[in-house]
Amino acid sequence: MIHPRTLLGAALVVLTSVSQAQDSHRDDWLRNPAMGNYKAYAEFKMAHYAQAREVWETLAEVGNGDALFNLGILAEDGLGEPKNMKKAETLYTSSAHAGNFKAQYRLGMLYSAGTLLPRDVERARIFLMLAAQGGDKDATATLVTLGQPTASLAPYQRAEFLNATGEHTQAAALYRQLAEGGDRRAQTRLAWMFEAGRGVVRDLAEAARRFESAAVAGEAEAQYALAVMYRTGKGREHDVAQSRAWLRKAAGQSYPPALAALGSGESTGVK
Repeated sequence: MIHPRTLLGAALVVLTSVSQAQDSHRDDWLRNPAMGNYKAYAEFKMAHYAQAREVWETLAEVGNGDALFNLGILAEDGLGEPKNMKKAETLYTSSAHAGNFKAQYRLGMLYSAGTLLPRDVERARIFLMLAAQGGDKDATATLVTLGQPTASLAPYQRAEFLNATGEHTQAAALYRQLAEGGDRRAQTRLAWMFEAGRGVVRDLAEAARRFESAAVAGEAEAQYALAVMYRTGKGREHDVAQSRAWLRKAAGQSYPPALAALGSGESTGVK
């Protein structure tokens, strides 16, 4: 994929040192799922998919929604394993039922597009409504045009539709065009694609540059992603102060993962 919500909602709540997370093991991840998600996120950024999967599978055993969603990403995109949309659908559904808004939005788009999964507009509506109720603005916008012909969609929604049909190169080209015109949401989507090599050549530095551009323009999702980069030291030099600053900006816009991170600050040191 990678889906822009993509990625890894609980990762940032762990503000332990990098070495502590890298040296952690199964029991540590189960005691502190946030630490586990942090470790998996760092492994994912380095394209160490087997190591990331090991952590997420452990957390999935106890119903962690972020872990289930991220396992779905690996299955859908064939990252470190054969592509398997049936497996991805099962994982996304479990994640959605656990309350993960990224999985809810992804399922809504997949069922609406009807290419990678069978088209089911009513099922798409249900999952998009769940995501919208959780504050997802893209889900809210998609509900308005659900079922309409692709040609009638606005350019950004058309790019989202292309992404959901597996036409990643075309989606990336449209996101790029929109980003060059100042669309900060498209800039964020394109940054995610550069991070995962989806429809473009993988380039973590370019992903960081585009996240920062969108973050400075006020995009909460990009602010959160940039905070994670500063926290992990992947794409940006490790800088706890910068990480906290961008996290607070994202939380100030009520971005759910950032709010969750700050909500865990008492035990993790985010505050």
